[in-house]
Amino acid sequence: MAYDQDYALPRTGAPTREEERVSSRTMFGHVMALVAVTCAFAALGAYIGRDLKPGVGFGSFVGALGCTFAIRYAIARSERLAITLLFGMGLLLGLFIGPLVNEYAKAEPGVVYQAAGATALFVGGLGAYGYATSRDFSNWARRLFWSLLALIGFGLVTLFVAIPGGNVIYALLGLALFGFYTIFDFNRLKRTSDMRAAPALAAGIFLDIFNVFLFMLQLLGGGRN
Repeated sequence: MAYDQDYALPRTGAPTREEERVSSRTMFGHVMALVAVTCAFAALGAYIGRDLKPGVGFGSFVGALGCTFAIRYAIARSERLAITLLFGMGLLLGLFIGPLVNEYAKAEPGVVYQAAGATALFVGGLGAYGYATSRDFSNWARRLFWSLLALIGFGLVTLFVAIPGGNVIYALLGLALFGFYTIFDFNRLKRTSDMRAAPALAAGIFLDIFNVFLFMLQLLGGGRN
């Protein structure tokens, strides 16, 4: 569905192929700019929150979760509000993982940069495939959701049951799941032309990057908690 600002002229017919390409490039650039700024807010939050106590970090996580759900509802009211919530989500998630990243950085400084580089390659490669392919992966949504619940369940089990290599298995399963999520979200970006959806799309891609980074950090850091 085409979304035009109120100064635009109404369309009199279906968009041409060239108009579709321009619209697609504009949407992609807008969403990825939002993702980049959200990542910057997350990095800032991680720096600010590097010495936070666990209780404060958990509060940040709850706040970020609230922002994540609120973005979808804010889109219908105000794009500016939705973008503010998006950046707030990034900042709060950064505060949440700040102490963890700081712990890894103190133990082995290079592992944080290695995880960031591996995340860029992982998301970039799978995202490029999801965006370039002509296939439609919209039917993945339900299976990915149930797989996410299963992964959360497995993570809870490893907290209470000693499973040999459980942390490594959990990280590998997480990378596989969010690899599929990355393909799905970039494919969804390709197939969406409504600019009002940009904050929600950016939130999805940012969360893919965020989770892949955490799983990469866990693997490269030796699979520890």
